[in-house]
Amino acid sequence: MTRDFPYYNGEPVALRPAQLAGLMLAVVAGFLALHLPFGDTSPILAFIPAVLFPAIPLLALRAVAGRHWRALFQRLGVKAVAIAVGIALLNLVVTVALGLLTTRFFDVSANPVFDVLVHDSTSDRWLFALQSLPQLLGEEVLTMLPFLALMTLFTARAGWSRRTAIVAAWLISALIFGLAHLPTYQWNWVQCVVVIGSARLVLSLAYLCTRNLWVSTLAHVLNDWTLFSLGLLLAASGHAPA
Repeated sequence: MTRDFPYYNGEPVALRPAQLAGLMLAVVAGFLALHLPFGDTSPILAFIPAVLFPAIPLLALRAVAGRHWRALFQRLGVKAVAIAVGIALLNLVVTVALGLLTTRFFDVSANPVFDVLVHDSTSDRWLFALQSLPQLLGEEVLTMLPFLALMTLFTARAGWSRRTAIVAAWLISALIFGLAHLPTYQWNWVQCVVVIGSARLVLSLAYLCTRNLWVSTLAHVLNDWTLFSLGLLLAASGHAPA
């Protein structure tokens, strides 16, 4: 039987409103650290902000939850890996379909990472792939810690049912994730809210189904690595990806 979501109902430890507010500030601090200009001087130094992105909020969680910070994670079994693969495949279908639909009615902005990768050496591309691992973990933390904080707010403070709280927190945390991508996509609101936000709804299912941040992180890695690989193949064939 899959265990329940942590923290919102006091298990394995209750988090007070002030502690949750501190956690959200740590999430923001981690996101801001991601934009430190270390990568402008060296691909190796780019690992520093990528690691700080998840490390800052996870250290803050450890400070308020003690050893129970590990409640976000479980071991990865065969079933969990299968779920991650399935969610990644589903998300690829949703992302491509929404991307094609959006381009028919709105202007979309290209991900600047594609332009960099196209002109990078093979070794720099491998460094980018490795750097993306902590960064994508950070994106999961950026989404799921607010999800759990919102669940706590909606159930303990607003008195909502567990199911209603899950749905509302799922939608709002996906919106937060989409809005966080506005600088990447030149402040294209439609692209970030509709395409990125919808993709996040799918990726979040990995955590909702398993309560395991490793599963949603793995799904995110598989999804992004596949998209970037397809983008490089399209660029090599003379078709620039959006």
